[in-house]
Amino acid sequence: MKEIATYNIEENIDYLKLLSKQYPSIRDVSAEIINLQAILNLPKGTEHFLTDLHGEYEAFTHVLRNASGVLKLKIDDIFQKLTIEQKRSLAILLYYPEQKLEIEKKTNTDIKNWYSETLYRLIQICRVVSSKYSRSKVRKALPKQFAYIIEELLHEDRDMLNKHNYFNEIINTIIDIDSADEFIIAICKLIQRLAIDRLHILGDIYDRGPGAHFILDELCSHHSVDIQWGNHDILWMGAASGSKACIANVIRISTRYANLATIEEGYGINLLPLATFAMHFYKNDPCNKFKTKFPIQMHYGERDLKMIAAMHKAISIIQFKLEGQIIKRSPQYNMEHRLLLDKIDYKETTIVLEGKQYKLNDDNFPTIDPQDPYRLSREEEDLMDRLELYFRNSEKLQKHIRFLYSHGSMYLKMNSNLLYHGCIPLDDSGEFKKVKVGKLHYSGKELLDIWDKLIRKAYFDKANIDEEQYGADIMWYLWCGDSSPLFGKDKMTTFERYFIDDKKTHIEVKNPYFHLRDDEEVCKKILREFDLDTKDSHIINGHVPVKTKQGESPIKAGGKLLVIDGGFSRAYQPMTGIAGYTLIYNSYGLRLASHEPFESTDKAVNEEKDIVSTLKVLEKINRKYIANTDEGKEIMSKIERLKMLLVAYRNGILKER
Repeated sequence: MKEIATYNIEENIDYLKLLSKQYPSIRDVSAEIINLQAILNLPKGTEHFLTDLHGEYEAFTHVLRNASGVLKLKIDDIFQKLTIEQKRSLAILLYYPEQKLEIEKKTNTDIKNWYSETLYRLIQICRVVSSKYSRSKVRKALPKQFAYIIEELLHEDRDMLNKHNYFNEIINTIIDIDSADEFIIAICKLIQRLAIDRLHILGDIYDRGPGAHFILDELCSHHSVDIQWGNHDILWMGAASGSKACIANVIRISTRYANLATIEEGYGINLLPLATFAMHFYKNDPCNKFKTKFPIQMHYGERDLKMIAAMHKAISIIQFKLEGQIIKRSPQYNMEHRLLLDKIDYKETTIVLEGKQYKLNDDNFPTIDPQDPYRLSREEEDLMDRLELYFRNSEKLQKHIRFLYSHGSMYLKMNSNLLYHGCIPLDDSGEFKKVKVGKLHYSGKELLDIWDKLIRKAYFDKANIDEEQYGADIMWYLWCGDSSPLFGKDKMTTFERYFIDDKKTHIEVKNPYFHLRDDEEVCKKILREFDLDTKDSHIINGHVPVKTKQGESPIKAGGKLLVIDGGFSRAYQPMTGIAGYTLIYNSYGLRLASHEPFESTDKAVNEEKDIVSTLKVLEKINRKYIANTDEGKEIMSKIERLKMLLVAYRNGILKER
């Protein structure tokens, strides 16, 4: 052990006194140093990166359960003599043990023998996936009711005759006392957990698909996860904090996709007041441009869909009014060009945009006062007051949003990778775009840092937020503002898409980042901005779907940047040609898994239809150990402090307890 200066101990004496409560003796300190030093020599854990889940709960959980196809490959490697059918059946059992057990018990004529074979196979898989972890880490992951038994079975040496009967008897007893089902479920879930050491979600959990609340439930119970906020997440975070403009946007998107399940069933938010309002003002309006064009939730009947279309139009008009109010009271947003309701000639039903007149495809605006178009009617004010109350008081929504805050951020640096959802705003020359926030200008990393700070303040300390620093409506701005790194476009043309048929008005110009990111030097510049080594580091982001079917590659800038939005959302799959990417970073390097569309959990269980995933090696490295990771740096720092405590004990500076 290298010499530790006494003055270092004296400088850190208060901390060492606290540490001594956890490690009260020389023996305790020594044991922990030995343990931590050994952990440094284990292979790094496997990280999985996913993005733009957009409420596709079934596909997401399947990818999580099968570890992006990795567990299927392990079954192939371990059980080479099994038939394809046997491997497929074992895989589905591993992903969905509860459902698959019910089927086997109804159809298998020799269930006792099946239990025995299955238990041995699952133990073999568990032994492989747990081999890269310390016994201590595996022990902490073990289900309590079977912890001792599983630990014994994982360390079985079948060549040791003295214990051969012992292990066989454990298996037989599990079956004889009718505990096989519980044991199989427990070990399957343990395997799923050990297959993914760290889960990274690069934003946009919400909107479009029907199960964002289920995804958040899953993430809340995950053992190790971080989230980089997307613009759709920020929108829901704003809605939960009481922003009426964000609430209107959230409801509008849900009606657009005929997907009200997350709001109503997931969060218990009552949309009946909106339905009543809509049917009063738009009862005889066909609302043609507000009919769902994405038949994801076709369990709705014709009458329901008509109602949803009316709700869609009603909340859209309210949204445009609320957004206009924000723009008018917030000159710092520089969004005056998005004031549109006052540009309409309501008699001629035309609008002038950028000096050109366009005919509107809709002439029914019963709640807009042409003399004061951004003022909410009394009924609209009452409606939004009620909806704000519902969003603020939804216990489950608030729980999920607090989780997004505690586990989320604008960006993350981890193990030489830089993770963010959208972009780092750039100007046309490739320099970091300077954005005025309050009285100061920020760019690059500093810009994301100030946004992160203000996002937290908007939820936790809204009453004291500085209005000059984008104010209480910052969440709405980050959803659609031109300098938002989560949005990354010059404008959001929602109004034009609904009311103007000329598609030239629908164009949203992306920030220069999105074409400059193909330049390796630009990506290296971004990595340097975040204090990362350009040789070994990567940028990983999502937000804009990769058009795989048109030949676009997710690998940009010579491999420096990886875009992993492959279309989890079904609405994007016709564009992407696939159903999502997973990036996998294990101790041997980077692999990209591309997934075919997932039909349903029911078909996976009953017809044994797994997601077809194609894994491609992106980068091979010399095997990486925990010592080479960010976790390893933390462990080495802890070892140094423990060594200091050890010297303090041995020199009599501190007494053993």
